[in-house]
Amino acid sequence: MSASRPYRDRQDAGRALGVELAPYFGAPRLLVLGLPRGGVPVAAAVAGVLRAPLDIVAVRKVGVPAQPELAAGAMAWLAGNVTTVRNETVLADWQRAMGSFQPQDAGAADRAFDEAAAISLLELIRRDKLYRMRRPPLDVSGRTVIVVDDGLATGSTMRAALLALRAQEPARLVAAAPVSCGNAADAAAVADDVVIPWNGAGLSAVGQAYAVFGQTTDDEVRKILGTP
Repeated sequence: MSASRPYRDRQDAGRALGVELAPYFGAPRLLVLGLPRGGVPVAAAVAGVLRAPLDIVAVRKVGVPAQPELAAGAMAWLAGNVTTVRNETVLADWQRAMGSFQPQDAGAADRAFDEAAAISLLELIRRDKLYRMRRPPLDVSGRTVIVVDDGLATGSTMRAALLALRAQEPARLVAAAPVSCGNAADAAAVADDVVIPWNGAGLSAVGQAYAVFGQTTDDEVRKILGTP
């Protein structure tokens, strides 16, 4: 791979990430969790390298209406509980942009975020039911947990997942991704360890670190997890 695209695809990135996570091989009660959808094939490769069980924690970004791919925050659904995080920098920029059209409406961005979050929650619940099916509710208490995504941009989805998992008191909580093109500080503030092999400084999107970066489908996630 070239310096600008160090990974062939998500599986290649997961194998490389698994090597970086080798110190956790054999850790007591080790569990690898993928963030659907794109983080799941990466996590599957990591779990294969570490010979660890694989599961998921349902997360979804909350996008601004005009730019749905820009995360104004994120939500995680775990064992019937929802955790919401807000990207205050994005929300402040959004409010300023809206203020040029509605200068008297100081709470417009907050209301729009709440509306988008309500829609995201429905999708979160759908994904959790679809992917987990008859699996018991996820319980990470006392376990060494590695949370894997295909890359960090704003870091909102990773932070939401980490905060949700932290409430269950794992023995050790690790945030891992093949690349970060943003600030990983939010993850570092919640996790006990952060493992990111490649710093994609200068990239405008995570997908630029991959030669192949198509969308991961629901069916692909279910197949990886062995969901009937």
